[in-house]
Amino acid sequence: MSEQRVVVTGMGAVTPVGIGVEAFWQGLQAGKSGIARVTHFDPTGFRSQLAAEVKDFDPQEWIDKKSIERMDRFTQFAVAAAAMAMKDAGLDNYGFDKCRAGVIIGSGIGGSASIEEGHYRIQEKGPNSLTPFFVSKLLINMAACMVSVRFGLKGPLSAPSVACSTGANAIGDALRILQRGDAEVMLAGGSEAAVTPLAYAGFCATRSMSANANAENASRPFDRNRDGFIMGEGSGVVVLERREHAVQRQAKIYAELVGYGNTADAFHFTAPEPNGDGMIRVMKAALKDAALEPEAVDYINAHGTSTPLNDKIESAAIMNVFGSHAKALKVSSSKSMIGHLLAAAGAVEFIATVMSVHSGIVPPTINYTEPDPDCPLDYVTQGAEKLAVRFAASNSFGFGGGNACLVVKKCED
Repeated sequence: MSEQRVVVTGMGAVTPVGIGVEAFWQGLQAGKSGIARVTHFDPTGFRSQLAAEVKDFDPQEWIDKKSIERMDRFTQFAVAAAAMAMKDAGLDNYGFDKCRAGVIIGSGIGGSASIEEGHYRIQEKGPNSLTPFFVSKLLINMAACMVSVRFGLKGPLSAPSVACSTGANAIGDALRILQRGDAEVMLAGGSEAAVTPLAYAGFCATRSMSANANAENASRPFDRNRDGFIMGEGSGVVVLERREHAVQRQAKIYAELVGYGNTADAFHFTAPEPNGDGMIRVMKAALKDAALEPEAVDYINAHGTSTPLNDKIESAAIMNVFGSHAKALKVSSSKSMIGHLLAAAGAVEFIATVMSVHSGIVPPTINYTEPDPDCPLDYVTQGAEKLAVRFAASNSFGFGGGNACLVVKKCED
């Protein structure tokens, strides 16, 4: 059985620099920062005090009031992003076989706000004070399930949780489902809303977040003075289709998804493998899956967390995989503007990668002022650049050593 070609026909994004793909993409091109002092709670006394929060999100634009009350914020984000993606793909009012359409949307922490609120209620008012929807609000799979319910999608349903590579893994898993012919349409992505006191304090305790109090330059991937990532929240969901299905209904096609790699470091709870073995193997696997030589890739949307270890090791891994071509690659990190969206990062950054291929514009890495000898690649640091991108890759690496890489091709036929 020959594998089917898979294309991206719709996208939806809820991000710290804008809600909707157009606002998100314009924000990235402009080098807009979504990072500021935490407002969801008082961060006084926390080691870190900055976050990339989603502003002006009104769930009533996408969800009825009763359902809103039964969903945690991360599920609301996912349903909103999915609704945008369905509309963008022209599937909201198009008749298609919903038994041949599925959902894969993951999360890392799930209903963090609901968990913390539930604990407070039980302490203050006793065990009988919890809503009957408490459990369903916190479950990681509820984002995928509620999107399935909302749109009546009865095909494959899954909710991966692979820390910071979750969104990319979800998209890669959806690719495989479509390639083997188990569905015609898949909604895939990630969602996270964990800027809550307990979750935020937990990340502070790992000392992997920046302690910089200056929101203007705290997230500075690949810069010599970087000191950690900035926690963020948001969601990215894409519509993937078998190409013949998309062509048959005359859908708009953004790009083709041609490669996916998935590896494990098998090394440590939080730290990346020092030699970048898992990162190297995942990029090589994605290139092999796409049947590409390294020289074919024009741009990499890096994981680029702004932590001392990740940026150094990721840069070395890219040099290992791409050899002499590494210096010719354009590399940038969206996290300099949107922070680290945890499980949603891979999906939102995949959308940025697709838009780079589709538009011929590569977004910048902001806050880069002092080069690091350990990070010697051609990072895009002087604003967005016009570039004819035929192939691009998006890297995602997570706590626990989960790695994913997605390769996108410009639609030429």
